[in-house]
Amino acid sequence: MKTFSATPADIDKKWIIIDAEGVVLGRLASVIAMRLRGKHKPSFTPHMDMGDNVIVINAEKIQLTGNKREKPNYWHTGTVGGIKSRTTGEILEGKHPERVVMQAVKRMLPGNRLSRVQMTHLRVFAGTEHGMEAQKPEVLDVASMNPKNTRTASISSKTTGDSNTPGNV
Repeated sequence: MKTFSATPADIDKKWIIIDAEGVVLGRLASVIAMRLRGKHKPSFTPHMDMGDNVIVINAEKIQLTGNKREKPNYWHTGTVGGIKSRTTGEILEGKHPERVVMQAVKRMLPGNRLSRVQMTHLRVFAGTEHGMEAQKPEVLDVASMNPKNTRTASISSKTTGDSNTPGNV
C-alpha cells in the first residue's frame, strides 16, 4: 500500500470556535497549534495547509500557572539602548490581551513559510463578541478535554501570609 499524500482537492477546512475562559495558556496553545496544522486529521500531510480555521474568544480570561503572570517579555526597538520589557500580566490587562495567545501559538508552530500562512487562519478576540457567525463554527470545548486544562484562581494560606494555619511551615 502506498503512503497517502494529500492534494489541494483532498483538503476540507472547518471553522472551530474555542472559549478560552479559565483555560491554561500553554495547553490551549498546543490544541490550537495542532488544529491549525491539521495533525488531528488521519490524512495529515506535513507540507500541505490542511488545518482548520480557529476562532478564540475570551482571550483576556486565560489562566497562567506558577509565576508566569509576573514573567517579563522583552523586545528591542532597534535603536541603541532600546530594550523594553512588559510582564505578561500587564499585557493581559492592557489594550491587546489577545497578543499573548497569538504569540504562544506562533511559538508552538514550526518557523517556516507554511506556518506563517497557517497563522492567518487563527483569529483571537479579547471578549465574547466576534464577527464570524456566518461561517457557522463548531464549538471545541478545550476545558472538558482534560481536568488539567483549567485552572481556578484560588487563594491559599501561603499567599495570604497567615502563619497560624496548620500545615504552614
